[in-house]
Amino acid sequence: MEKGVFSATASIICLVLLFVRTSLGDISYTVAEEVKRQHVIGNLAKDLGLDPKKMSARKARLDAEDNSRRCCEINPDTGNLIVVETIDREDLCGSKVICTLTYELLLENPLELHRISLRIQDINDNPPKFLNDLISLEITEAAVKGTRFPLEEAHDADIGQNTVQGYSLEKNDYFILSVRENADGGKYGELVLDKELDREQNHEVNLILTATDGGMPPKTGTALIHVTVLDANDNVPVFTQDVYKVGLQENAAVGTVVTAVNATDADEGANGEITYEFSRISDKAAKLFLIDKTTGQIKLRGELDYEEETYYELRVQAKDSSGLASSAKIIIEVVDVNDNAPKIVIKSLNDPLPESVDRGTEVGIINVQDKDSGSNGQVRCSVKHTVPFKLNPSIKNYYSLITTAELDREQVKDYNITITATDAGNPPLSSSKTIHLKISDVNDNPPVFEEHSYSAFVMENNKPGASICSVSAKDPDWKQNGTVFYTLMSSEVNGIPVSSFLSINRELGVIHAVKSFDHEQLRGFKVQVLARDNGSPPLSSNVTLSVFVMDENDNSPQILYPIPEGKSFMTEMIPKNAFLGSLVSKVIAVDADSGHNAWLSYQIIKSTDPGLFTIGLHSGEIRTLRDISVSDAVKQNLVISVKDDGRPSLTSTCTVHLLISDDLSEVPEINNVFSEDRNSNVTPYLVIALVSVSAFFLIFIIVLLAMRTCLRKKPRLSFDGTLAIPSCSFPRNYADVEGTGTIHSAYNYDTYLTTGSHTSDFKFVGSYEAFSL
Repeated sequence: MEKGVFSATASIICLVLLFVRTSLGDISYTVAEEVKRQHVIGNLAKDLGLDPKKMSARKARLDAEDNSRRCCEINPDTGNLIVVETIDREDLCGSKVICTLTYELLLENPLELHRISLRIQDINDNPPKFLNDLISLEITEAAVKGTRFPLEEAHDADIGQNTVQGYSLEKNDYFILSVRENADGGKYGELVLDKELDREQNHEVNLILTATDGGMPPKTGTALIHVTVLDANDNVPVFTQDVYKVGLQENAAVGTVVTAVNATDADEGANGEITYEFSRISDKAAKLFLIDKTTGQIKLRGELDYEEETYYELRVQAKDSSGLASSAKIIIEVVDVNDNAPKIVIKSLNDPLPESVDRGTEVGIINVQDKDSGSNGQVRCSVKHTVPFKLNPSIKNYYSLITTAELDREQVKDYNITITATDAGNPPLSSSKTIHLKISDVNDNPPVFEEHSYSAFVMENNKPGASICSVSAKDPDWKQNGTVFYTLMSSEVNGIPVSSFLSINRELGVIHAVKSFDHEQLRGFKVQVLARDNGSPPLSSNVTLSVFVMDENDNSPQILYPIPEGKSFMTEMIPKNAFLGSLVSKVIAVDADSGHNAWLSYQIIKSTDPGLFTIGLHSGEIRTLRDISVSDAVKQNLVISVKDDGRPSLTSTCTVHLLISDDLSEVPEINNVFSEDRNSNVTPYLVIALVSVSAFFLIFIIVLLAMRTCLRKKPRLSFDGTLAIPSCSFPRNYADVEGTGTIHSAYNYDTYLTTGSHTSDFKFVGSYEAFSL
């Protein structure tokens, strides 16, 4: 039945939602206690003129000022203010007539603060309650009709109309009930004697006292009045003062005497003995205070907290042994003590923070709270100067944490920011909080090569794919921003892409030769190596790599003169009167290698007359060792060795044919001489050879005549200094080292055809000098 009545009442006093926008942007709502969770109190977005869609993005949140109770919360998606836990007005505000909870609505970007006041409306959810279920009265039979006996006041945790509004007494033969109002507006009952008692007829009377509140439907509470009929007692106890006021520090120890009440009774004996007890006390106060029934001392039995309750109001009753009683009010004011250190709350923090942020960038929002009041609650907040951050005061107890200098993650990758908050109490209390802030990397450093330029020396004839050198670049950035990749910049070497010569390991920077190099074709080249990081956008740098192809002794000396046998038969004619030291001929050789590998030396390894000729070690000049005599053989053959200076050295040989003669008429004989040395097996083919040679001879005469005509217009010989050398083609890139390929004496060479009919070889008449006779 009680539930049905309560439902009917709930439908009548359904939630009244009011809001008032103040000139400062504050909002007030009123809501009844005991409403269900998720109940919508109001729409803050609509009432404040905010866009509900942006409230979530602006990190809308609701903070209680004392940060102790959070009965409500905001839905950031809709902007509704909703109930998140059961609201009990009696638990929150006790006997206070006005019960208000204060919140702060905080929005970021930009920072915006609104004060939200939530007034809790009382409902009739508590029945009246007597402090004692049994009220014992001792009344003398001499009491006259109309005598009043005050009864203890029923206590109802509700306020206003929902508190105790009246009392009723069970119908009986002796007493009626009179309801009266005290100075505070509270109502209490007095038992009025309507018929004189007769102890001889009834020595005790039991009555039921009912207290009724003003709720809809009303709630009741009962107590049993046990009246013991005694002899006459015509004086009630009287307190020394009607109201006792006392101040008590919140840090008072348990057992501290708060105050002592005192009442006197004019009666003597047992009728004058007084006992003390609380006649009205809240549930909270009952846990904190107790009274000595004999002495009237009120002591502290629990721990006070100014931040929870600032004052308590009690009623003490003094009753004599006959049941006559009077009451006094006790007001206990709790004195604030600086017992709460400031509390630092990080409302928001941009972590990690990019190193590229500008000076003065807001990093986070700090809120400092102190539950104490007055100077004890005034807080100063600061940051140690060893870090590039500071606190700027903002709204109320809010601070903005901002940067004071440019950040560089490559120097400092994170910071420990210690925030210290100190109140103005005496002595002051302080607290600290350390924020670990990481600095995120930005790609602000290009790769840097360890050297300004690189050189690679590779021996020619290298194996393709062999490593020739490596480059390395460092990037102080982090992770992908510091990851370096290497490439070869597009270019050409002698019109050929550089990728045909070199390749590079993209991650390690090791450079490999794509092909085998030839020093005689490519002495060296330069290429640009690019180092690029993996940032966005990427940064890069380049360095010059000079590749030098080192020479290897891979080319044998090439003899240009005399022409090797098989291509042409050449001979030199020496005058018979040639004397010691006469220049007879010169061997001309070149080497495609360079440096020491191209230094040539000449040596006669076989000679018809070993004592007749010598050759210059480095010049290749063939000279006589003595005067020519008539006893010397007409035909002289010299086998010349040409050796380079490589390791190991390479050698080529040639044969120089010399004729000692002064007269051309001796040529046929000489031809016959040379013919004798030829292989005798040529004879069977002589007939065929004669026909071929005759045809070739006629053609050659025609060509020779044409060539002589052309040579009159331009030289038919290639000259090096004063030496005339038969026309020849010099190989490309051949080195002429220390003049070994030149003859410094003046020579003239005349070309004659041989007179013999059995060979088509040419006879080169030997060089001659002006011999002195």
